[in-house]
Amino acid sequence: MAKQFNVPPVIFPSDGNPGVQQRRPSANPPTVPFQPPRSSNPGIPFMSFDIGSAVASTSFSTPQFASATIGGGGGSIGFEDEPPLLEELGINTKQIYQKTLSILNPFRIKPDLHEDGDLSGPFIFLMAFGLFQLLAGKIHFGIILGWVVMASMFLYVVFNMLAGRNGNLNLYRCVSLIGYCMLPIVILSALSLFLPGGLVIKVLTGVFVVWSTRVCTRLLVELASYGDEHRGLIAYACFLIYMLFSLLVIF
Repeated sequence: MAKQFNVPPVIFPSDGNPGVQQRRPSANPPTVPFQPPRSSNPGIPFMSFDIGSAVASTSFSTPQFASATIGGGGGSIGFEDEPPLLEELGINTKQIYQKTLSILNPFRIKPDLHEDGDLSGPFIFLMAFGLFQLLAGKIHFGIILGWVVMASMFLYVVFNMLAGRNGNLNLYRCVSLIGYCMLPIVILSALSLFLPGGLVIKVLTGVFVVWSTRVCTRLLVELASYGDEHRGLIAYACFLIYMLFSLLVIF
């Protein structure tokens, strides 16, 4: 079966020379290929823009910061004059140190240092107590924190019931005082790691419990109103609290 091919027509020139063939001109004129503009920089032929002008137009200047101040007006404070981070968080290390020294001397207690309650020092003492118990093979972190909360609520309720409407002991100060007066029990827990059990540790336990009871009772009586009238009952409540914590050391 023969196939038919589409052959473009051949036009012979007017001079009758059949050796030269010419095709019909196309209806659409030929398109000119795209040519990128020449670079103004002869060293980089593929760059189609002027580097100098681009850098000049997009130059970045060094940012100029204003003086770092906090607040407005004439009372602004610079970063150099800011208080330390611990002080901003309400942790006064100097005050914690002074309160610790006042607890260590049960015969020369300074109640004025404990007028402002804080929880930073008690938290450190409670964590140290739990750490010493952990070194002894006892995991009591949760028990210690739970007992401190319950003991604070117990002492708060007992004191305000005794003082009546005139009682001014708040729960925050109560937690702070109980936590700071835990320092003798913390020392007892550390000594129990090196002392043999038996009579020695029991005698030391009684001494340290009386130490904590005396300090806590003195602080409560001095800081809270109408506490001197019920000193014996307050001392008994404090004795029960610290005797309970000392049982964690003995057993």
